[in-house]
Amino acid sequence: MKIVIVGASFAGVSAALAVRQKYPQAAVYLLEKQAMLGYLPGGLQLYFKQEIDSVAAARFITEEQLQASGIHLKLGTEVVGLDAQQHLLKVKQSEAEYDQAYDKLILATGSSQWSQNISGSQAEKVLKYKDFPGVLQAIETLENSHKIAVIGGGQIGAEACDLLVKKGKEVHLFERMDYLLFKYFDREMIQPVQEALSQQGAVFHFEESVEAIEEERDGLVIQTQQSAFHCDSAVFALNVRPDLAYLSNQVACHIDGTIKVDAYLETSQKDIFAVGDCIQVPYSLTEEAFYIPLVNNAVRTGMLAAENLIEKVTPFIGSIRTLGTKLGEYYLASTGLTEAEAAFYDQPIAASHVIQSSTSFFKGAEIQGKIIFEKQTQRVLGAQLVSKSNILEKINTLALAVQAKQTLTQLAQKDYLYHANYANIFDITNQLGVAGLRSVADED
Repeated sequence: MKIVIVGASFAGVSAALAVRQKYPQAAVYLLEKQAMLGYLPGGLQLYFKQEIDSVAAARFITEEQLQASGIHLKLGTEVVGLDAQQHLLKVKQSEAEYDQAYDKLILATGSSQWSQNISGSQAEKVLKYKDFPGVLQAIETLENSHKIAVIGGGQIGAEACDLLVKKGKEVHLFERMDYLLFKYFDREMIQPVQEALSQQGAVFHFEESVEAIEEERDGLVIQTQQSAFHCDSAVFALNVRPDLAYLSNQVACHIDGTIKVDAYLETSQKDIFAVGDCIQVPYSLTEEAFYIPLVNNAVRTGMLAAENLIEKVTPFIGSIRTLGTKLGEYYLASTGLTEAEAAFYDQPIAASHVIQSSTSFFKGAEIQGKIIFEKQTQRVLGAQLVSKSNILEKINTLALAVQAKQTLTQLAQKDYLYHANYANIFDITNQLGVAGLRSVADED
């Protein structure tokens, strides 16, 4: 059996390794158009924070590690066409083109940064972070820039803002919503983080959408409905989109350009699966599917496609948008539904807050926590944590509670680690369950 995987980022590599383990006798081919394998999109931050000596060190896997698994890796190889009926890919390598046959095909081509709505977004000084060549250009440009615009206030934009402010740059962040990270946090949870960034020098342009970017001799002009902002360079931190022109309409797609798949990640064409940033994923808390290009979704779907190649045995359970990051002195973590999304949920929801004095009995910083739950059933729907201590791992416990459809009572009574040096006498995750129960009792 010949299994071909197109794209060697998180989804493609995860799929390739899982396929090799499940089908040891199969011939596995991994095609990647970039010349470098395994680049971490967060490499720019690691480099500027001096956590790595070279941005080239920001890799989650090397060619040697992959090939040691018996996978045929072809770098600098671009897929330019598909014949689904004949089970053939048209492949371009250097100047040569050839046909690549497959028995099973996994599309994991990832995504790229572009916008149909913002003219000029491909300008040279509009910097991208997704691939290694783009990051090399960004390093040089940012070092020579003083006044920088960050376009987008999601995770990438917020992290870029924090990093550049620390480097002494004048940073202006443009976001169409009225606060940072609105998909993951409610306003009151993110407010202290925004205030801290403002005090460090960040300038926020909320409710201000970028409509166009114009090049000028010494930099850029960022055009919005409200203003024309002149800067040396810009960081493009809006949502990525899949680049699937090679499909030539042979595989059914959604209106946003993502590939339609069934619950087992198979496309409209038999023997062709799609994963990672190529697809929408079901949002586990509603009946809808969304484009959620997160690494955890890429890895999980890549591994799952390998399970379903021959026989459809395991459906994808979907995503609850689990995120963790650090901005300034604050660690932030979120999972599941926010309170602001209540209008989109078909049952009444409620929320409750907790402030824990410290992460452990003798040391650590205050933790602010928020739990979101269904009023009638008390099912846990989401949670948010903010602290100056590293609480990021705790969001995994809360994510599991959401996925397992636990109630407030089950969360309040879950077992937990206690040690005087490392943990508080009552864990914040348990406290959130208790707080929710108390808020319900107070209403009654």
